[in-house]
This record gives sequence, structure tokens and C-alpha cells, in this order.
Amino acid sequence: MFYLLYQLFYQPEGLLRFLRIFRSITFRTGGAIVTAFLISIIFGPFFIRHLKRLNFGQVIRDDGPESHKSKAGTPTMGGLFILLSILISLLLWTDLSNTFVLISFIIIFLVGILGLTDDLLKIKMKNSKGVIAKIKITFQVLIAILIFIILYRINHNYPSTILYFPILKNVHLNLGIFYVFVVIIVFTGSSNAVNLTDGLDGLAIGSTTIAFAALGIISYLTSHVVFAKYLNLPPISLATELTVVSFSCFGAGLGFLWYNSYPAQVFMGDVGSLTLGALFAGIAIMIKQEILIIVIGGIFVLEALSVIMQVGSFKLSKKRIFKMAPIHHHFELKGIPEPKIIIRFWIIALVLSLFALVTLKLR
Repeated sequence: MFYLLYQLFYQPEGLLRFLRIFRSITFRTGGAIVTAFLISIIFGPFFIRHLKRLNFGQVIRDDGPESHKSKAGTPTMGGLFILLSILISLLLWTDLSNTFVLISFIIIFLVGILGLTDDLLKIKMKNSKGVIAKIKITFQVLIAILIFIILYRINHNYPSTILYFPILKNVHLNLGIFYVFVVIIVFTGSSNAVNLTDGLDGLAIGSTTIAFAALGIISYLTSHVVFAKYLNLPPISLATELTVVSFSCFGAGLGFLWYNSYPAQVFMGDVGSLTLGALFAGIAIMIKQEILIIVIGGIFVLEALSVIMQVGSFKLSKKRIFKMAPIHHHFELKGIPEPKIIIRFWIIALVLSLFALVTLKLR
């Protein structure tokens, strides 16, 4: 909205020259962080009270750690006010005509609906299953295909089908139409991996907040012609607005963490974790960092791999590798206090994000 005011009224010699400040990406990014954070902080208690009034309490898995039984009934679907904070921030501070912003809105709305449906089914059926896995994956795949189609039709200057490799200078692969499979794998994998990570108070939102900050920095570097050339990144002018999108998620995440930190007053639910994971992947795909997010989101990869290894091992040998999967539960059952696990995972997430940023220079 502020950016729109700038475009409508700013004239170099006019009385409204001060509006040019809204053209600045750094100013708008700062505004987006503060806006998303304040909305989360201010309206968080209202949402929590409303969720309690509606009896939208968390359903705890039967085979989970015994210590989690006390968390049953804690308000869930707090992801709704994360997404609301992000949406308002984007409406105020982004160029709404930007294609990448449009894709961000599509992801938030469509995956948000999927996550909301999943949460409501869990509450209604009073179990932790929710939407059938096949239906969930199918819906995510269809959204991923839609994203690919939009990106494919942008213009010839955007490397829509090229896969870039981190660290390796000038190494890339044009996959053509087959790039759609990269989009599907990254999109569905990230969305579900973040969902699996959301098992301890503040673990998922803290990790995603760090990851979005890293993506925001890379988005800015990618959109800046000089920096992109210096770091050998694909120059993508549209990525400017993704800086604002990423840091809106950062601000909203910090605000939600205020209430989700141990002991949590509210859980984000699938409406939050699935959507944030999908948006994380979507931004990475748009700025051509599909491989690098394996490093940035290393915590999510670890959580997902632990589940795959556990299921695979049990099916093949009837033996379990971990005491319980995802791996954060394994450490819980080994006697490590929940807050210590959470903070250690945050530290790992921060180190991985910093390492990912360092690899940009290695090109």
C-alpha cells in the first residue's frame, strides 16, 4: 500500500517527494519486519483466547513421549495469526504487481487452506492423523506445478528452468520442462519437513525464522546487479520484493515465538508449519537456490531423513534406528530436557544459515 502511494503520487519536483522513501528496499524491509512483529505480539493474546473459546486444542499423538501428554488441549492453529501478520505486512510494504509477490500470496492461501483443513480434521476426529497423506501430497504437488507454470511463463530473461549449483562457479543445468520435478520435490519436501520439525515448543518457528533471514539476505543480493555479478549469482530483478517477503516471515516468526517458546501458550499447527515450509521452498525456487536450501534448512532435512530412515529400517528389518522419530523425540527419550534440545537445534540452524551465506563467496 505504501509502495502504491509512492507510485501514484511521487513526482521528483512535487510536494510529495518524501514518498520516495517507500521506494527504498531497506526501508520497506524494516517496515515489514516491524509490522509483522507488532501484529503478532499485539494480537497474539486475542487469538489465543479465541482459540481457547472455540476449544481448538492440540491433539497429542498416542505414541509420543509421555512428557507431551500435559500439552494436550493447548490452543493450536496459531499459524493463522502468523499468516495474517505476514499478509498484512506484504499488503503494506510490497509491490503487489510483482510476480514473485503474487506467487507468495498463492502459496500462503492455498497451502494455508490445506493446513487449516488438516488441523480442523484433527480437532474434529480427536486424533493426530488429519488429511489423508495421499490427498495432502497430491494437493501440494498441484500447487508446485502451478508455481512452475507461472515461473515458466514470466519472460526469457528469467532462468525459469535452470538449476544452479552452489559453490561451483558457472555450473548450471538447463532441465527444460523437467525442471517441474525439481519444483515438486523441493516444494513438497520442504513443506512436510517443516511440519515434521514442529514437535517441540518453538523448535520449528525458531528454525524457520533463522532460515527466512538467510533467504532474505540472498534475495537482496540476487536482486542487486552489482552484488549478483560479484558473487556470480543469477541476477533476478524481481527478487527485490522477496527480500520484503522473507523478512516479513522473519518478523512474524519472532512475534509468534514470544508465545510459542517453552512452555508454549499456543502451537502453530499444520496451518503454520505446512505453509511456512512451502513458502520457504517457494522463495528458494524463485531465487534459484533450490540446492542451497538443503544447507539453510538442514534442521528440516535432518528431521525428515530421521523419519524416512526409521520407517525404512522398520519395514526392512523390523528394527528401529532411533528411539522415536522425528529425531528431536529421540533426544527427548534419551533424557535431554526439551528446552536444551530446542536451543541446540536453533544453534545448528543458525550455523547452517551462516555457512550457506559463506558459500556464496566461494563461487
